[in-house]
Amino acid sequence: MTDETIRRETTKFLHEQIPITKAMGVEVESIAGGSLVLTAPLAANHNHLGTAFGGSLGAIATLAGYGLLWLQLGDRSAHIVIKSSSLRYLHPVRGGIRAVCKAPDGELLAEFKAAFAKKDKARIRLVVTIEEDDRVCVEFEGEYVAMR
Repeated sequence: MTDETIRRETTKFLHEQIPITKAMGVEVESIAGGSLVLTAPLAANHNHLGTAFGGSLGAIATLAGYGLLWLQLGDRSAHIVIKSSSLRYLHPVRGGIRAVCKAPDGELLAEFKAAFAKKDKARIRLVVTIEEDDRVCVEFEGEYVAMR
């Protein structure tokens, strides 16, 4: 399966399973090197100041971690939920939203997958950044749980 096919299928999955993603205009920009990049237009996600709405920033950051785990597990029957999260808003986002979730350390990811395979449940902490013009505007950290 090509990266383009995976990108399109992941966007479709998010729109079907989490309807707010379609309203937000969320798209998968890239899946490369174990990382996932999601984008959304400012037009559908702005606040009264013309910058990105904090709730949209939190939602797309949460989705980036969710999407990365969905892809990494490759198990479409897995249920992935967010257990806890924290956000730091460093700078306003004045243009399109771009959320980057880099795959965790290979050993940590392997432990997560092994625990999921053995116990049908595993948890992992992921970091997502929302970036604009090579500047980190939002830092997100979330603990996710995958279960069958």
